[in-house]
Amino acid sequence: MDKPSHLVEFEHMVLGRHQLGSEKRRREAARMERSAYILLSRIRGQGPMSIGQLSEALLLDASTLNRQTASAMRAGLLERIPDPDGGMARKFRLTEEGERSLDHERATHVQELDKVFEDWSAEDVETFAHYLQRFNTSIERISGQPWPRS
Repeated sequence: MDKPSHLVEFEHMVLGRHQLGSEKRRREAARMERSAYILLSRIRGQGPMSIGQLSEALLLDASTLNRQTASAMRAGLLERIPDPDGGMARKFRLTEEGERSLDHERATHVQELDKVFEDWSAEDVETFAHYLQRFNTSIERISGQPWPRS
């Protein structure tokens, strides 16, 4: 018999391949790319961040983040600012459009999840959310990369 962690591994793999809404529908609806959604969510949660801080937090190469932040800046979602703490590195923060776009994208995600959960009880959804948070915070504890939670 498989260990319970084998069952979790399989379901985690399957979960990783799911995206609510197909990529084609995402493009047609002018939806935010997944990488931009994660990037903007992290900056919103933590406040202005430099490329180095983003690289450490997201475990991505600086070159990858330079491309992602440049794309987000061209889209009007991010802006570069001097370090509010007086450091040398410039930081990125969300623009007003970035805030609006992130709010809209998050609301769309919630609407799509509501469809998934339409036959779940509110208690089941809360329990699932609790276990997902516990799972994520356990990974974050091991990796040393906590995600800001409000």
